[in-house]
Amino acid sequence: MSQRIVIDPVTRLEGHAKITIYLDDAGQVTDARFHVTEFRGFEKFCEGRPLWEMPGITARICGICPVSHLLASAKAGDRILSVTIPVAATKLRRLMNLGQIIQSHALSFFHLSAPDLLLGMDSDPQQRNVFGLIAAQPELARGGIRLRQFGQEIIEILGGRKIHPSWAIPGGVREPLSQAGRTQIQSRIPEAKTTILDALGRFKRLLQDYEREAQTFGNFPSLFMGLVTSDGLWENYDGYIRFVDSAGNIIADKLDPTRYQEFIGEAVESYTYLKFPYYRPLGYPDQKDRCRLDSGIYRVGPLARLNICTRIGTEIADRELSEFRDRGGGTVLSSFFYHYARLIEILASIEQIELLLDDPQVLSNKIRAEAGINQLEGVGCSEAPRGTLFHHYKVDENGLMQKINLIIATGQNNLAMNRTVAQIARHFIHGAEIPEGMLNRVEAGIRAFDPCLSCSTHAAGQMPLHVQLVGTDGSVVDEVWRD
Repeated sequence: MSQRIVIDPVTRLEGHAKITIYLDDAGQVTDARFHVTEFRGFEKFCEGRPLWEMPGITARICGICPVSHLLASAKAGDRILSVTIPVAATKLRRLMNLGQIIQSHALSFFHLSAPDLLLGMDSDPQQRNVFGLIAAQPELARGGIRLRQFGQEIIEILGGRKIHPSWAIPGGVREPLSQAGRTQIQSRIPEAKTTILDALGRFKRLLQDYEREAQTFGNFPSLFMGLVTSDGLWENYDGYIRFVDSAGNIIADKLDPTRYQEFIGEAVESYTYLKFPYYRPLGYPDQKDRCRLDSGIYRVGPLARLNICTRIGTEIADRELSEFRDRGGGTVLSSFFYHYARLIEILASIEQIELLLDDPQVLSNKIRAEAGINQLEGVGCSEAPRGTLFHHYKVDENGLMQKINLIIATGQNNLAMNRTVAQIARHFIHGAEIPEGMLNRVEAGIRAFDPCLSCSTHAAGQMPLHVQLVGTDGSVVDEVWRD
């Protein structure tokens, strides 16, 4: 019936993945399932907490992208206070989010994916990790480390620390940007830009070597969703929701993120704690036909954001976007190109940071709007590195949380990740044996989505995997363990 992976969630230092692959009577793969087995419980244990604590609490959902939850939570708080935050606060929040995108994308590409791409999918797993990359290509590895450091430095300058900064709050932000901080960030921009342009050049030269992976790593029609500006430009903090189909047609535009329940449904399955969001007008895929094309499967994140926007709005990134679309034939369907999209988004973020720092308003001390509880419900939406993030809060008159709903990017890619694993399995498995090379391909296929596995991967260079082949009678015909 399908394939199954169990991976520990994003904030853990250790993790597990389990794949169950179902075969028909002819020994062919029929489907796959992706399982997340740890229950986090943030939506329940936050009940009763004051609204003011929510940004700091929910930032702890993830150690890799705490800024994403910090900002979405603060934006939900803005709604409950019914305030328009100062212009400077908006610009500073944007600046921190751009730093978050840079550091998270750099971690994904240089630390987690580059060993696969530059050392080879079939290379020795003991060497196929960041340490092997440092030994083989020290300048590239050093550049990636420095690039991630640049993003973390922006977060630290604004929020006081690199991880879990208690900075964005309902109504604005706690501290302004200093002139010294602006100068420090500006001094790092030339190096960061050189590093990302070099990485883009290297990746484009590698594409001809990975044509097979591009065809099998989540290459299928789906919808794509994300935020854009009112003019359709690439957006990372505010804006409107847009859906496009696999041909690039806009099927829904200028949707209000605070009304997400009108166009996003959420389903649950008994075999995983990760929810299954879907595009409500087209419906949830039938359990027996998970890969049906006329269903509400959609993808979010870097690939989706580049597919839905008309352009990015900065000079060099727009040139790269045009080439990206030429290489992908218009709307890019292969999830392998998430890597490519991340590099372009790092470049776009650097260029936008440069523009923001030239704006004198970023040094303003007017950074907070004061108010009390004026609404009993609020939705905050922002673009996390991995995709669109929603925080939905309901409070009582005293601002105590009554109900919380979180829709994270990894969940919104859940259906697509299931289908990606099934596609890889169908390509590599024919019969009752599991080829050894398939394990690396499955790992790489999942990493293309960057589902916060960097936190839960405790083995250098590889994820612990347990893969089973299950026949139509329910018996396990073969299995492979990798610790």
